[in-house]
Amino acid sequence: MTDPYEGSKYGLKPLRLKADIVTSSHDHDDHNNIKAISGQPFVINTPGEFETKEVFIWGVHSWHDNKEGADRGDNVIFIFQIEGVKIAHLGDLGTSLSDKQFEKLEGVDILMVPVGGVYTIDGKQAADLVNKVEPRIVIPMHYKIPGLKLKLDGVEKFCNELGIKANGAEDKLSINKKDLPVDEMQVVLLKP
Repeated sequence: MTDPYEGSKYGLKPLRLKADIVTSSHDHDDHNNIKAISGQPFVINTPGEFETKEVFIWGVHSWHDNKEGADRGDNVIFIFQIEGVKIAHLGDLGTSLSDKQFEKLEGVDILMVPVGGVYTIDGKQAADLVNKVEPRIVIPMHYKIPGLKLKLDGVEKFCNELGIKANGAEDKLSINKKDLPVDEMQVVLLKP
């Protein structure tokens, strides 16, 4: 589970999930509701290198705003290596990345990127970042959905910047290394 939220405050359904691993990119209640996750998860909320349950995880420091954290503080990018697939969750990234941070994202197969602006990078910044990272699959996140009480842009701006149409959202995404697209990047929208 990545960035568990406190649902009722933001117009979303409360979380009722069980997880083995939980990451929290920063200490805001829309991203750190660890207590909503049942079981005894391994919790990571800091930069560093971790290994648990045959999953390698790297936490990379970044900023939640474009003022080196002066407005919203720190953010941790999490990179997971699972069964040969490299997945990056950018959390509430609010600024462009340094060359060193981009190096950490090299070879990422699946990139989860915020696109809603206001509290994070916007659709254009996200599209620029995606084009530089060149993942095989992109999953947009942190954008306006029905019922959400946060002011965010919709996913359309991001899709327009990439020159694609926002198609219907999938219920879930199951992927194996052999199933990753080879020829061109795929954008997958997931249902909330």
